[in-house]
Formats: sequence, C-alpha cells, structure tokens
Amino acid sequence: MKIVVIGGTGLIGSKVVEHLVEHGHEAIAASPNSGVNTITGEGLPEVLVGANVVVDVSNSPSFADDDVLAFFTTSTLNLLAAERAAGVTHHVALSIVGAELLPSSGYLRAKVAQEQLIEESGLPFSIVRATQFFEFAGRIADEATVDGVARLSTGLMQPIAAADVSAAVARVAAGDPINGTLEIGGPERFGQDEFVRVGLTAKGDPRTVIGDPEAPYFGTKLTGTELVPTSPDAQLSTTTFAEWLAAQSAPVK
Repeated sequence: MKIVVIGGTGLIGSKVVEHLVEHGHEAIAASPNSGVNTITGEGLPEVLVGANVVVDVSNSPSFADDDVLAFFTTSTLNLLAAERAAGVTHHVALSIVGAELLPSSGYLRAKVAQEQLIEESGLPFSIVRATQFFEFAGRIADEATVDGVARLSTGLMQPIAAADVSAAVARVAAGDPINGTLEIGGPERFGQDEFVRVGLTAKGDPRTVIGDPEAPYFGTKLTGTELVPTSPDAQLSTTTFAEWLAAQSAPVK
C-alpha cells in the first residue's frame, strides 16, 4: 500500500515510516520541508495521488490555545478534503488518552476538536490515543520548574516509549479502519511527580521535585486517572521506564 505520513520526519512519524517500509509498504514522509503543507494545502493533491492510507502525526508549532486549535482544525479539514478527492480509504490520527476529560487544557480541547472532525467526516478512520511519552519527562519538568524546584501534580500517568507508539500507529495504518478509537500506553502507572523524579535522577539532574495535587499540568489540574488508559481493549506496551532510561545511557556500539 501507499501510505502518506503527515509529520513523517518527526519523533513519531519518522519511526512510523521505518516500520511501514520494513513491512513492504510504500511510505511517504510528508512535511513542510518536503513541500507538503496541511495548513495552506500546498502539495497535498500531489502527494496523495495513489495513496491508500493517510497517517496524521503532525503537531502544532505553537501551543497557545488559539494557535493550536486553529492548527488542528485547519490541517485536519484540509487533509480530509484532499483525501476524499484522492480516494484515500483510511485516515489514521494520533491523539491523546483522556483528552475529553481535561477541557481546561487548550491543547487537549484542540485534539478533541480534531477527533470530532475525523469522526464526522464520513471517511473510514482509526484514532490512536496514546499516553505521554517517556521522552517528555524533561520537558514536563522544565515547564514546572521555578528556582530549581519542579512542583508537579500527583495525578497518575502511564507513560510509553515513543518507539512503541510508532509501532502501534504503523500496525493500525497497515490494517483495516476500526472506525473508532484505540488506547495505547505503557506497562506502569506513576504519579506524575514520581515519573519526572525518576527521569531526572537517571540523568543526574539535581532539581528537586515536589508532588503537589494542586499543581497544573499544561494548564489543567489532574484529579486521578484522566491520563491513563481505561478501555478494556487498551493495548499496553512492555517497555518499562527503567529499561528505556537504561537504553538512553547505554554506549553506542
């Protein structure tokens, strides 16, 4: 199959392309750098010629509330229209576990809006909802740090390695549309403060991490299990955070 990966040069997309190629598919990495712009529509008709599947793992360059909403709605509408014209038979999008449970977050509201556009499009689709990535522990700490202290929510997370996300997205893209949502996550639950504390300690980062139930997470308060998979059909990877951290520090051979 010809599968076009929007955002195909990023952390997730580049690995999705690799997985698909390894399994014999024609996978095209599409991004503004390759002349494909989902906001302006530039390059979309050309890259979708003969495509069977479109995978959207793109992300907004700005996380400001209005900007991120405009990005995901404009990009998704342009993609869906171009796919309809090209005869694409499967739209796959990467979203976030618990997005609809945290409406105070502008970013998560934008992801919910994106999902709704896909569900209402009439096109066959699959939405893969992932938990937070191991790779973002440092960024979460940075957003929460003041004077060398990171004050973080004690709400639960079930983080996953980006490589496992890419593998799951690629499997879905190569299969039949589910016309619904698949949740994926890692094998372990952590309080967000614990997750970040373990990650910083492993990297020798001296920052103090304080658990605070009132601490916001990207603009919203966590009260419990919003960010962990709850579906009985959720697919959990096997890579633990400790295994992932050890792999990051292992010498390259």
